[in-house]
Amino acid sequence: MTLQQLQQVITIADCGSMNEAAKKLFVSQPNLSSVVKDLEEETGITIFLRSNRGIVMTPEGEEFIGYARQVTEQYQLLESRYIAKNAKKKFSVSMQHYTFAVKAFVEMVKQVGMDEYEFAVHETKTHEVIDNVRNMKSEIGVLYLNDFNQQVMEKIFKENSLVFEELFTCDTFVYIWRNHPLADKKMISMKELEDYPCLAFEQGKNNSFYFAEEMKSTYEYKKIIKADDRATLLNLMVGLNGYTLCSGIINEELNGDDYIAIPLKETEKMRIGFIRHKGTKISPIGELYISELKKYGAHQY
Repeated sequence: MTLQQLQQVITIADCGSMNEAAKKLFVSQPNLSSVVKDLEEETGITIFLRSNRGIVMTPEGEEFIGYARQVTEQYQLLESRYIAKNAKKKFSVSMQHYTFAVKAFVEMVKQVGMDEYEFAVHETKTHEVIDNVRNMKSEIGVLYLNDFNQQVMEKIFKENSLVFEELFTCDTFVYIWRNHPLADKKMISMKELEDYPCLAFEQGKNNSFYFAEEMKSTYEYKKIIKADDRATLLNLMVGLNGYTLCSGIINEELNGDDYIAIPLKETEKMRIGFIRHKGTKISPIGELYISELKKYGAHQY
């Protein structure tokens, strides 16, 4: 099994066609078929099923391609860091939808500058935060634990050789727009929120309560709307008087002053932290990003 073979089967999987992959790789289709056959014989699994409509990955093939992607991505990281002398250094962060985590990233980039680094920030679904750190697409992943999800999440971290490090603990807040009917309250209860839609981030095929980004994920909401991005969520807050349950750490510089956070009466503790690969040393720029994140522990309401 060679790196080139892994790159070739990944291309086949991405193209969904042996013929299209052969064109993209500038090799003959029989040659590519031979590569797949050799890998299947070596691994003892069937990676692709062939039909008149093209190819389809088997469940074993999907797992194999997933590992193959990890190997090729890690090789690219090694190559960019140690071989490509003139290439920019790379730093990537993945996070749940936290404005403060984006702001910390902004401050970190300002301090480091962009002459020597190529940066990436992925504000995404919970399972993708975990996958990105596991696959070393990102050095750091920002997310939270609470009493409900901690046992399951820590099991997932352990299975994927990841470590969670707490940054700070905060209470639960109701995040609404400034002209919401409940905006003048000092504290809001779940009962008072019943007539308004709860807004939650869609988690896709991994839509488990344990992957929810919002607190009280198992609560029986009368009205709930799921969205994919923060901009849509903010629009729904204004248009439908929606709300979400969050850490209460908001950033007016990035989101404006149209939104406020009010303490939730039935509060629960959120442990905001980050995950990293077990046994790997955090880079100096990663340490700088973490130091910026920690500042928000003192900015709670």
